[in-house]
Amino acid sequence: MRLRPLPARLPRRLLNLYVGLVAYGVSMALLIRSALGNMPWDVLHQGLAERVPLSLGAVTVVVGALVLLAWVPLRQRPGLGTVSNVVVIGVVVDAALAVVTAPSALWLRIAFAAAGIGLNAVGTALYIGARLGPGPRDGLMTGIVARTGWTTRWVRTSIEVAVVLSGWALGGTLGPATVAYALLVGPLVHPLLPRLTVPAPAAADGGRRHDAPDRTADREGRR
Repeated sequence: MRLRPLPARLPRRLLNLYVGLVAYGVSMALLIRSALGNMPWDVLHQGLAERVPLSLGAVTVVVGALVLLAWVPLRQRPGLGTVSNVVVIGVVVDAALAVVTAPSALWLRIAFAAAGIGLNAVGTALYIGARLGPGPRDGLMTGIVARTGWTTRWVRTSIEVAVVLSGWALGGTLGPATVAYALLVGPLVHPLLPRLTVPAPAAADGGRRHDAPDRTADREGRR
């Protein structure tokens, strides 16, 4: 009996995935330590961490798992990248926060925020480019779009506004870096994604290669 062959380019795809997720977790820590504003979902994570006896990373994992449960009625199917996203980012952000101390000088805080946004764009392009499944939060967005027919922009904006306001009310940090992240990370990911996506193997249609990234990437999917 023959074993089923492994997916094409699996080692490179796994490298893309886990390097990207580690970069994402470190970028979260940099933005948090800047104290100039967190990513939208991290405003909620930080606010919840202020209220429950869990670390920020543990809260990130719990929220990611709950978001995955919301996939069930939306009939979304998670991949290895989806599950890894939930676990790895939470572990990495706690490890990074234990090492990275908060700077006091404003210019260093700005540098932390800028580095966090840039590193996040690279991490996002890497893990989406692995083509092993979207992040749980991105899958929630695309699932709602698929089930309702509403526009991606409207659904994503509604979710992130609700998340930010809820997190801010709980004590999460909302600031200029939150706005900068929302405005800049999409344009940064866009040129990186084609360069960091692992190409699909040649198809049977005359050997033409399909090097374009998955459609989820076009939505600038993040977590």
